[in-house]
This record gives sequence, C-alpha cells and structure tokens, in this order.
Amino acid sequence: MIELLILYQLTKKVLTMYGISKEIKADFSVLTTPSFGTIKPALLRLEKNGYIHSQKDISAGGRPSVYYSLTNKGKEYLSELLLTPPLENPIQFLPTARVKLYCAEILTNSEQKELLRLLKLKSENIVLDIKNKLVSKDLKFHPKMVFDNLICEYKNFILLLEGFEHACKD
Repeated sequence: MIELLILYQLTKKVLTMYGISKEIKADFSVLTTPSFGTIKPALLRLEKNGYIHSQKDISAGGRPSVYYSLTNKGKEYLSELLLTPPLENPIQFLPTARVKLYCAEILTNSEQKELLRLLKLKSENIVLDIKNKLVSKDLKFHPKMVFDNLICEYKNFILLLEGFEHACKD
C-alpha cells in the first residue's frame, strides 16, 4: 500500500521524502501513518522500476534535497495498483480498500466502476464467510459480538460502495 500512497501524492506535485510523508499523514493519518523507514525503501523501488524520477536540488531553505516526481509509467502503475484485486486477508482489506477509494479520483469512470465492483464482491464474500462461521460454531457471547460487529462494519462499507456506484452513474 505504501507505493500506492506515494504515487498518489506525486500525482499532485513534486515532493521531497519529507513532503511525501507530510502529505500522506495529512490525507491518510486516520487510516495509516507510514514511517520514513517504510517510505525510503519504497521510493528506491519505485525509482528503480521507472515509476518515479528523483532530482537533487537546493531547497528554499538552502539545504540539498531530493525531489521526486511521477513518470508516465508511474501513472499507469498507480492505476494498476488501484485495480489490483483486493487482498485475501480480511484484516488488511478494509484499510486498503478505503485508501483505494480515496485515490479513485485518478481513475477513469469505467475504471472506478470496476474498482467498486471488485471491492463490493470481496466485501460480500467476507460477510458470507463471517455468517457461515457464526452458524457453524456455538460461540460464546464475546466472540459472537465480535463477529456481529464485523458484519455491521462490512455492511456499512458495502453501503458506502453503493453510494459511490450511484455517483458514478451520473
């Protein structure tokens, strides 16, 4: 997900590593807050693969800085990351799906519809899995409440997706 976050920020403007971190925190702090130790290797990978370009320059404060910009190949890769089928791990699914929805503005209308379809299908499958777990086990009060809460959370997310689907039709 870190690569998606970096590429998305670079669609807006050229940034330093500090600037990327600051922008990610500003936009996504309620979902994720990656450290410099996560951002730096991701920047190196993205540059190695030709998705971003770096340039050394002197900052406004007179210090040497490295500025990162998005390449055309990087724009294509960002769209690819957004449309990659959702993760199988339900714990990672919702935060990643929410980040993808936030970044979906860079996609075409048809790509947005495909993203929504993928996320909704996965969400519905997770709800079915949880319901099957509830039926197949005689759960005590606390585990049952946890699973009931998960069902509510995913149903709310599905309603959110349906709202986006409605908006995409207009």
